[in-house]
Parts: sequence; structure tokens; C-alpha cells
Amino acid sequence: MTAFSMPVWARPREILDLVRLAGPVALSRASFMLMSLTDAVLLARYAPGELPFVLNGWLPIGVITGFGIGLMIGVQVLTANLSGAGQAEETGRIFRRGMVVAVLYGILGTLACLAVARPLLGLLGFDPELAAGTEACTRILAYGFVAHMVGMCASSYLEALRRPNLVTVISMLAVVINLVFGLILVPDHGADGVAWATTGSRIVMALLLLVAVLRFTPALRRSPPAPAGEFRRQNTVGIGTGLSNVAEWGSFNLTFAIATLVSRDAGTVYGLTIQMVGVIFMFYLGLGTATSVRVAESAGRGDRAGVQNASRLGVAASILVGAVLALVLFLLRDLIAVIWLNADQPGAPGAHLVTLLAAMLAAGSLITVFDGLQAVAAMALRAQGAVWIPTSIHVGAYIFLMLPLAWWLTFPQEMGVWGVFLGVSVASVIAGLAQTVAVEIYAARGVLRASPEAAH
Repeated sequence: MTAFSMPVWARPREILDLVRLAGPVALSRASFMLMSLTDAVLLARYAPGELPFVLNGWLPIGVITGFGIGLMIGVQVLTANLSGAGQAEETGRIFRRGMVVAVLYGILGTLACLAVARPLLGLLGFDPELAAGTEACTRILAYGFVAHMVGMCASSYLEALRRPNLVTVISMLAVVINLVFGLILVPDHGADGVAWATTGSRIVMALLLLVAVLRFTPALRRSPPAPAGEFRRQNTVGIGTGLSNVAEWGSFNLTFAIATLVSRDAGTVYGLTIQMVGVIFMFYLGLGTATSVRVAESAGRGDRAGVQNASRLGVAASILVGAVLALVLFLLRDLIAVIWLNADQPGAPGAHLVTLLAAMLAAGSLITVFDGLQAVAAMALRAQGAVWIPTSIHVGAYIFLMLPLAWWLTFPQEMGVWGVFLGVSVASVIAGLAQTVAVEIYAARGVLRASPEAAH
């Protein structure tokens, strides 16, 4: 009788290594959604009618931010490649190039947001009050974009050097700062107060992350000359990821607009639901980032088996974590709805939305597993050089499927806000399955593209 042999990727040592890196990264990524969630809850309590101002105010910011965060993935992948090859002391040049890109893109992104805010809202057909409130939030949020890009560059570098705990501590401190700012500003300034709280906390967070980088990494140490094509590879990975983020984040932000066109209440309920799904998604980003670092380290060592094992463990972990988180959200749906809408208080302005919100949270729990699969598998693919495969899947699923389907179900089929949600669900399932199949095929082929010339 042949004894059962556990796959290498499922052995305790591999799992422990993933958890050590993914746990802190998940918490740090969750900080961004916790800020948004805190903002949404504060507005739901003090000014529920203004929640669509902030949600739609993220439309241009979300698209530009998504591309910018993608650019910083190049910093993470190349730093992890060098670290895996035993050349961590040479990574300063990767960080410094990343900072130049972050600042320049941050400035361009800020100017672009300020320029397109009003014309974009005119195209969406919002009423004057909604358009004015949304434009104001967009402009305030744009003022913090340079700081956000600097912070993302610093956090990507720290995580690639396996210092995620520093990022986690600073990120959670920023959540507290954002909450304090929000409690001070939101009661009197509503959605504008939320936007200023976010911008202020991002500036503080960027400064603290820079201090951590300068204190604990070789960021300023002199590096040997870069091999030919290294900067091109850094940008290729970043641009490919950025386009994926634009497709995903931009499309999701447009679904906020579609839901808001149904009604203010529909926009509020849908927005709160996606905020909750987004909080859960941050755990997947933690798993995806940890998987990406582990895959890139193995690629840097030329370890093909290590690349395959790290990819497969990341996918398996996302399925398990997704199932647990989905169950938790489903069981707590009624409690969450009551707390968020302050419905336990007499005369709460959002109390009439509790039943709808609870139902939508229950439905949202069903798509989280697939949402996590697409994120983790896509990051595993990019870390081994498959830049354009996940990008193509994201563009197809979110731009060419989700948006037209959500619009068609919502208005011609008269399904209202449930049409938006069904369109999102279908796209998430297809993207999750497609990315998972792609990473398994790629891993089974044993393709390893770790050289500077290999990114494609």
C-alpha cells in the first residue's frame, strides 16, 4: 500500500510562511477599506443622503488610483526577485525609481482628476445637487493622491523585503487617525468632511511609511548598475497590473453610478454592500501579495517547483479563506445592517433600508470566493512574468461583460439595483474561474520568466 504524501505546497512549513506574510499584509490592505467603511458608516448615521457623493466621487480617483497602485507592483516584484536571489542590499535602485514614478504619476493623476471631475459628472446625467456634492468630494480626495502614491511605493517595497508588520502598524494607525478626523468633521460637513479625513490620514500615513523605509531598509544605499532591461521590466509589470486595476476598479466605480441613477436609496444600499465586499477583498489582497512575493522570490532563485507550489498554495488558501469569510458575512448580515444604518435608534433616517441591505449583504457573501480567486491567481501570474494574461481576463470580464450586463439588467430589464448586483456577480464568477484556470495551466507548464528580458 502506498502511503499518502501531502503535496509540497500544502506542507505546514509552506503554509506557515504564507500566513506570516499574508496576515500583516491583509491587515494593512484592509486599512484602506476600513477607512472607506468607517466613512460610509459615519455618513449613514449623520447624513445618509450624502453617501452617494463620496461613492461617486471616487469614480475618477478610483480609476487613476488603480493604475497607480499597479505601477507599484513592479517595485514589489523586482525587489522580491533580488531578495530571493540573495541580493536584497541592491534593491535601493528599485525603490528610488519607484519613488520617481510615484511622485510624477501622483502629480499627473491629481491634475487629471481636477480636470475631468465636472465633465464626467455631466456625462453621467446626475441632478445638480448630486453633481455638485460629488465634484466637491472628488476634488478634495485628489489633493491626497500624491501622498497615496508615495505610501503605496513605500509599502510595496517594505512588504517585498518581508517587513509587512511595519506597514500594518502604520496602516492601522492611519485608520484611527481617519476615524478621529471623521468624527470631528462629518457631523458638520457631511461628505466633504469624509473626503478631508481621508486626504489628511493618507498624508500622515505616507510620511510614516517613508520614515520606516529610511530607517529599516537599504533604500538609500548605493546599488550596482542595473542589468539591461531592468527598468523596462519594472514598468511592464506595473503597467500591465495598472491596466487590470483600471478595468476592475473603474468598472466597479461605474456600477456605483448605475445604482445611484436608480435612486439615492439604491445607491446607498448598493454602496454599503460593496464596501463590505471590499473589506473582505482586502484579505484576498493580503493573500495575493504574499503569494506574489513568494512566487517572485522563487523566480529570482530560478526555482520552478517553488513557483508552482507558491501559486497553488495561494489559490487553495483563497478558497478556504473565502468560504469562511462568506459564511461569517452571511450569518451577521442582519446585525451589520442594523448597526450601519443606526436602525436601533428611533427615527433613524436609514432604518427603512435595513431589510434591503441585509438581503444584499447575504447575496454579496456568495461572490466573495470568486472575487478572491481572481485577485490571488492574477497576482501569482504577474509575479512569474505572465503580465498580459490576467489583464486580458480583467478587461473582458469587467469592461466588456459586467458594465453592459449591469446596465441591461438594471434598466431595460427593470431589475433595479438587483440588476447591478447580478451583473457584478456574473463577472466575478467568470473572472475568478478564468484566472484560476490560467494560473494552473501556467504553473503546470513550468514556465519561468524571471530574467529582465522575459516579461511579456
